[in-house]
Amino acid sequence: MSGDVDPDRFGSSRIVGVDIARGLAIIGMFVAHTMPNPGDRELLVDGRSSILFATLAGVSLGILSGQDSPKPRGSRSGVYRRIVIRALSIFLLGVVLTSLGSEIAIILDYYAIMFLVALPVLFLPRIWLGVLLLIFAFAAPLLASIVTDDVSRSPSISEILREYFLTGFYPVLIWLPFVFAGLIAARSGLARPRTQAIMIGCGSGAALAGYGAAAVLQGVTAAAHSGTTAEVFGSGGVALAIIGILVAATTTAPAAARRVVRTVFAPVGAAGAMALSVYTVQILILAIAVQVRDSSGLVDYPGWPLLGGLVIGSLIGSWLWQRYLGKGPLERAIALASGSG
Repeated sequence: MSGDVDPDRFGSSRIVGVDIARGLAIIGMFVAHTMPNPGDRELLVDGRSSILFATLAGVSLGILSGQDSPKPRGSRSGVYRRIVIRALSIFLLGVVLTSLGSEIAIILDYYAIMFLVALPVLFLPRIWLGVLLLIFAFAAPLLASIVTDDVSRSPSISEILREYFLTGFYPVLIWLPFVFAGLIAARSGLARPRTQAIMIGCGSGAALAGYGAAAVLQGVTAAAHSGTTAEVFGSGGVALAIIGILVAATTTAPAAARRVVRTVFAPVGAAGAMALSVYTVQILILAIAVQVRDSSGLVDYPGWPLLGGLVIGSLIGSWLWQRYLGKGPLERAIALASGSG
C-alpha cells in the first residue's frame, strides 16, 4: 500500500478511491451551484456533496497524522504545525473568495476551522472519537435550535463565532461528526477490506436511520442544510458509504475491476487530487459570471452551459495538469508553505 499513499499531498490521498470521492464531491458542488432549478426543489447533490467533502476532511487528517499507525508521542509537533499552516491558508483563501460575490456560500473557511477544532482530539483512540461523534451529532443540532442568527451589519466577535460554529451554512459543531467519521475510517486502515465493509455497512445503516426517521417521525427533517441530527446521520452515512465503496473498488476489488474503475474515473480522481485549486477556479469563474450576467445578460447563471463548461473543463484540465505537472498549483503552494514539499 505504501506506493498508493502520499501523506504530504494536501487534503488528498494516493488511495485513488479517496481522490475519486473528493472529485465527485467537487462535481456535485458544481451541479448544486449552477444547475437550473426553477422549482427550487432539493437536488440529490444539495448538502450531500459538501458533507462528503467534510467527511473527506477527516480522512485527510487521518492520513496526515499516520492513518492506522499514528505518530507516537514526541513526534507529533510537525503534524500539528503542518495542519495549522494549511488550515490558516485555507481560511484566508475562503475569506478572499467570499469577498468576490460569487453568490456561493464558501465552505473553505468553515473547513479550515474544522481542521483546527479537531486538532486536540486528533490522536484519541477510535472509541473516544466515536463517542465524540455521537455527542456532537445529538447535542450540536439541539444547541443550534435554541440560538438565533442575528448577525448585524457590524457583527461582534460573539456573533461571528456563533455563525461559524452553530448557525452558518456549514456550522462547525454540527459538521464535526463528519470529520470524526472520516478520521475513524482512516485510523482503521482504509485499505483493509474489513474497514471498507464496515464503512459501507455503517454508512448505509446511518443513512437508513437518518432518512427513515425523517420519513416516519412527525416534525423531523433531514433536508439539506437543515442541521438536524437526522441530516447528520442520513447525509453523513451516505458520504461514509460512498468513500467505502470507492476505496474498495480501487484497492480490494478484482484486478480487472480496479483497472476499469481507475481508468474510467481518472479525470474525476485528478480533480479530487487538486480539489482546492479546482474549487477556487470555480468560484473565480462564478464571480465573473455574476458580473457578466448583471451587466449584459450574456451569461445564464445558473445555466446548463455554465455547468457543462465547469464540469468538462475541470475534468480535462485536472487530468492534463496532473499528468504533465503533478500537484495542483494551490496544493503545491500550501505544501511548500507548510514544509511538506
